[in-house]
Amino acid sequence: MNRLRLLSSFVLLAGALGCHAQKLSPADARRVEVLIRNKFNVPPYYDVAIGERRKSEMPGFDTVTVTFTNLEAEQNAAATKNFDFLISQDGKTFAQLNRYDIPQDPGAGISDGNRPARGGPASAPVHIVIYDDLQCPFCARMHAQLFPAILERYGDKVHIVYKDFPLGQHPWAVHAAVDANCLAEQSAPGYWSLVDNVHAHYADVPPLKPSADKDAKSADAVKPATDLLDKWTRDEAVKQKVNLEKLNACIAKQDDSAVTASIKEGDSLGVDATPQLFINGERLAGALPLKYVYKMIDGALLAAGVTPPPAPADPPAAQKPAGN
Repeated sequence: MNRLRLLSSFVLLAGALGCHAQKLSPADARRVEVLIRNKFNVPPYYDVAIGERRKSEMPGFDTVTVTFTNLEAEQNAAATKNFDFLISQDGKTFAQLNRYDIPQDPGAGISDGNRPARGGPASAPVHIVIYDDLQCPFCARMHAQLFPAILERYGDKVHIVYKDFPLGQHPWAVHAAVDANCLAEQSAPGYWSLVDNVHAHYADVPPLKPSADKDAKSADAVKPATDLLDKWTRDEAVKQKVNLEKLNACIAKQDDSAVTASIKEGDSLGVDATPQLFINGERLAGALPLKYVYKMIDGALLAAGVTPPPAPADPPAAQKPAGN
């Protein structure tokens, strides 16, 4: 099912531009160009060329392609861009519209990826996929808000997974993600316990060690941090009684291919910062107050035909001490 979504308001052009003409007259093309320059604040060093009219899928409108050329662009740069606009067949209305396919399932393109899950089973009505960075302070804040509050409120109605999206400016984030994934291979509860611990104590991870190496993220500079992360991972592994030989081999190898694939997947979804949540496909970016997460989850439950739990009660107002 398709729909056309209006991105800019219809703008009336004074006078008619002529009906069904394949090519606008120089005077009419100039009037359209001036309109575009004024409405879109096009710089003077851009050339604006108005193409011929052609049939569109929008009743009563033709399509025109407008070509923008940066006259000051460096050689071999992408100096030219084309955008389609609509012009009414009576020549009085000009508009820009984008066309989108409405998916049957907004979350269909965002899989759990067999990641360790919290909450309900895979059949739960709401799936929450969170792109996370274990060195990100905003992720730590969001994590503290979500757990255990979200599980206490929704129980098995939500199925939650974390996916790796370590940012380039965080020197030990990839190592932490690899360590967590090594533990996840043997213990989902261990994975979540480690994630809880790293987010709660990320500030305790040692800062980069001064190094003669100009690369601040060199193995030597970051070693105090990675040593502590490895220790936390092994400590949790002992609690979970996993195969330590297998775990240690995984930690030593530091295979980040799965992390790289997760980053690539996030990139394809438009993830450019952390944390980012997808709640049945609906995006929520940043460490926002929990009430907005609840609002999105409640909407997803209603769409699935499930009644959300009652809204949390407001905290009681503080009472003033009795006067003497």
